[in-house]
Amino acid sequence: MSSFFQYLKDTRGELRHVAWPTQLQTIVYTIIVILLSVFIALYLGLFDYIFTTGLRSVLETLPVANVPAVTIDNINLSTTTPAAATTSDTTTP
Repeated sequence: MSSFFQYLKDTRGELRHVAWPTQLQTIVYTIIVILLSVFIALYLGLFDYIFTTGLRSVLETLPVANVPAVTIDNINLSTTTPAAATTSDTTTP
């Protein structure tokens, strides 16, 4: 237990050697971080918008294949597949 208290004393001694920023420096650095975060978010959002609209316009110009749409009404759920019918939880020796 004494080693824990020694650790706390050593930590406190090391913290006295730290050069802490002033209140003004902390405020300025916080503002810089916020402004950079907003700028990067806008920058990435702009490129996301450009690529999304570009991809959308390319996809709209492609011809559409005449493939029937798959809906729940088109699927026959009453039949089981052979693989599902042959599996069982018990094993035979």
